[in-house]
Amino acid sequence: MKKITDKIYAKSPVLLQNVIISTYGYYWKNRRLGVVFKRQLDEFNSRECFTKQEWKSYQTKELRRLLVHSFETVPFYNDKYQKAGFSVQDFQNFELSDISKLPYLEKDELRKFGKTTLLSLTKKKGKYYSSSGSTGTPISVYFSKEFHQIWNAAYEVRVRNWAGVNYKMARGMIGGRRILPDSEVKPPFYRYNAAEKQTYFSAYHLSEKTAPNYVEGLLKNKVEYLVGYAMSIYLLADFILKLSIKSPKLIAVLTSSEKLTLIMRNTIEKVFQCKVFDAYSGVEACGLISENKKGELLFSPDTGIMEVVDSKGKQVNLGESGEVIATGLLNFDQPLIRYRIGDRVKLSDRQNSSMLKVDEIEGRIEDVIVGENGQKMVRFQGLFIDVPFLKSAQIIQKDFDEIQINLFVEENFDKKNEELITKRLFSQLGNMKVGYKYLNEIAKCENGKFKAVISLLNK
Repeated sequence: MKKITDKIYAKSPVLLQNVIISTYGYYWKNRRLGVVFKRQLDEFNSRECFTKQEWKSYQTKELRRLLVHSFETVPFYNDKYQKAGFSVQDFQNFELSDISKLPYLEKDELRKFGKTTLLSLTKKKGKYYSSSGSTGTPISVYFSKEFHQIWNAAYEVRVRNWAGVNYKMARGMIGGRRILPDSEVKPPFYRYNAAEKQTYFSAYHLSEKTAPNYVEGLLKNKVEYLVGYAMSIYLLADFILKLSIKSPKLIAVLTSSEKLTLIMRNTIEKVFQCKVFDAYSGVEACGLISENKKGELLFSPDTGIMEVVDSKGKQVNLGESGEVIATGLLNFDQPLIRYRIGDRVKLSDRQNSSMLKVDEIEGRIEDVIVGENGQKMVRFQGLFIDVPFLKSAQIIQKDFDEIQINLFVEENFDKKNEELITKRLFSQLGNMKVGYKYLNEIAKCENGKFKAVISLLNK
């Protein structure tokens, strides 16, 4: 059904596309913003005045509840924890300080068992949502309607409200969804979801030539705040600055997904005449870091438990950087306990809040790829989603018309999969020379992660 709808959408005029998007937006709004969402707003707000001791008591109680539930109803954890020597009685009296004794949940385990034994036998009706798939095989996470609303309440209170905005206001979004089907299209480079007063801008058509149309969309739909990929919003702001276009003054800009540098922050704030609020979570939804009005990055203890560890698995000291080990406290349908999410943060040595303060979210700084029409992008949403036998991938721009894709694959990967990736790449960048290189593993940087996108232009 989705493929049929996608084909109809792709061939429809802009007006009808807006109707289709608004219809989906109405469904999406009801799924995320129902009775549970509204009740949870009060819950998240009421906990903001907790002391450190109250947070510790809260997390201990919620962790015990999660562990008992997982041991009794999630086959994956029942097997894993029994082999590690744990019993249900251990979890009934579990202490926060003992969490490091639990084994990790690896990303490959989530991929392998996420739709089978890693689900609770008592799970509520729900759907799977995937990461962008920009670095190979994507992660799929199970969201029941209830969990979806709880998570959105956390986002509303700790991200939007901290930035001085709310879900009822008109917003702009620059994200990974393909709202324009091809790389060569005419303006407008945005579509409108009337159900939520949301103007969705394409992340795949940003260039000096198209930037004025993006500003037109902001003005036409009276956008009050902007949300989306940090680099995409920065690129738009940079184009606006270079072209000396007058941009509307916004209430706030909310960034995520990529590392927000000081240059990016200053450029965005100058163009849109408002403060930028950075945040970090991910599709796994097992922890939320968000920026308050003081510019502090705080971890919300009621969304999860965040350990920050060194290469030996030992908790780092304040002022040091380490790998994030995440335990989500909200998703009981597919619990993620001591999950190696693959990201790093630097803990602040100035802990003046009851919530854990972070100095820096050490995410990836990806290079910018330039398409045949001059468009710039860092994210390639859906490029590798549902490509069989693909483990991970890396995009390298060798010249303005030449792309190399490094692949780390399983034995049964074949040429048909290459053709699928090439077709998707053409739809985003336009026709280019595409070559493939197969590796035993994609090289990682010093922080233990690999760059998904590399540009060799001007290097």
